[in-house]
Amino acid sequence: MSIVLMAKEPVGRRASRRPAAQFLVQLLGVSLASFFVPLLSPLLLSGTLGTDLPQTWNSQFASFLAAMAALFGFRRVTMYPGTRAFAYVLPIFSTTFGLATAFLLASRSPYSGTMLLAGYFASLAITFLVAFVSQRTASPSRMYYVPAGNTDIVADTPQVEWVRLNAPVLPDDEDAPVVADLRHDHDPDWERMLAQAAISGRAVYHTKQLRESLTGKVELEHLSENSFGSLLPNLAYRGVKRTVDLLACAVALPLLIIPMLLVAVLIRLDSPGPAIFRQRRMGYQGHPFGVIKFRTMEHRRESDGAHDAITRADDVRVTRVGRFLRRTRIDELPQIVNILRGEMSWVGPRPEALPLSEWYERELPFYGYRHIVRPGITGWAQVNQGHVAELGDVHIKLHYDFYYIKHFSAWIDILIALRTVAIVLTGYGAK
Repeated sequence: MSIVLMAKEPVGRRASRRPAAQFLVQLLGVSLASFFVPLLSPLLLSGTLGTDLPQTWNSQFASFLAAMAALFGFRRVTMYPGTRAFAYVLPIFSTTFGLATAFLLASRSPYSGTMLLAGYFASLAITFLVAFVSQRTASPSRMYYVPAGNTDIVADTPQVEWVRLNAPVLPDDEDAPVVADLRHDHDPDWERMLAQAAISGRAVYHTKQLRESLTGKVELEHLSENSFGSLLPNLAYRGVKRTVDLLACAVALPLLIIPMLLVAVLIRLDSPGPAIFRQRRMGYQGHPFGVIKFRTMEHRRESDGAHDAITRADDVRVTRVGRFLRRTRIDELPQIVNILRGEMSWVGPRPEALPLSEWYERELPFYGYRHIVRPGITGWAQVNQGHVAELGDVHIKLHYDFYYIKHFSAWIDILIALRTVAIVLTGYGAK
């Protein structure tokens, strides 16, 4: 007999009560700092409180709302596995305070730039401080597991302190979750122990769901068992995402058109051949399309073979300028045209060359399922795994793609966008 137990909190989020306490401290500290520090800043700078009441109130409330939006956005984004909290504090707070300032400017409301800056820096300081103290004092995550059924999660997540349960007895550590393969036919004593754990309020996690949360990957054995419901991703968000893609293109294209022309000139001067490279790739709903990129390799006629479509580490075909373009991902910028045509999105599974896609689909079950959303310039697999082409690595990439589709939402798109910025700066995963 198999059993189904529901954890009392989202999978992978409750190793102890400390994260909730940390957030409450952050919430209290940031709310007070963002509201009262702007009020005190004129006193510290000029020795007097703000005399323009509309300006003072507008600045205080704008600071408070921007800080609260940033804090909740920061908490939501860092709920995903593999996130490093410190990397997202600055971009998220900068974005919300920038939007607050833009709104005040557009509405022509009186405000104080000094007060907003004071609220911005005070909120940043509190958030960094609480996160730093929490990280330094945090104990290793400990979980107890039932040694029956599928226990691959133990080997796949070395960051967790796994404790094997040798008998169907609840451990004394009340804060540590119990993990089990709930699809396995456990002995009655083990089933009674798991039921008792859930009834007593202890978190009981299913190995498959917890593995997804801790690794950021989804593994599908059967389409009928993948928790995707109708197998369609978030349909409501799909329309919103397309609108955001077009708006982002409208903002980015005027700013990038001159730099892109300069890049095209550099490519032509560096090596003979056109500046633009076109390649047939598999796209949305399994329809091939022509992807547009800056040429980064020596000019050649497109090959029909899968081997020639693979870019390997230190590939001798990559030009001098092309190596820089690949490291910084500038070579992907012409795909703005593909986004405008509706063939791609800013964020989504990367499209593969047709020979590679056909090869992968023959060899890997469910490979075609990744085409249920528009391919992207950057994606969840790219920020976690980098560029891969070998069959075994592509199989792992599929798990990342399925995780993205399952959690298809604005939050994971924001997370991918923020992590892409860091990757552009470091050149991670480029070939």
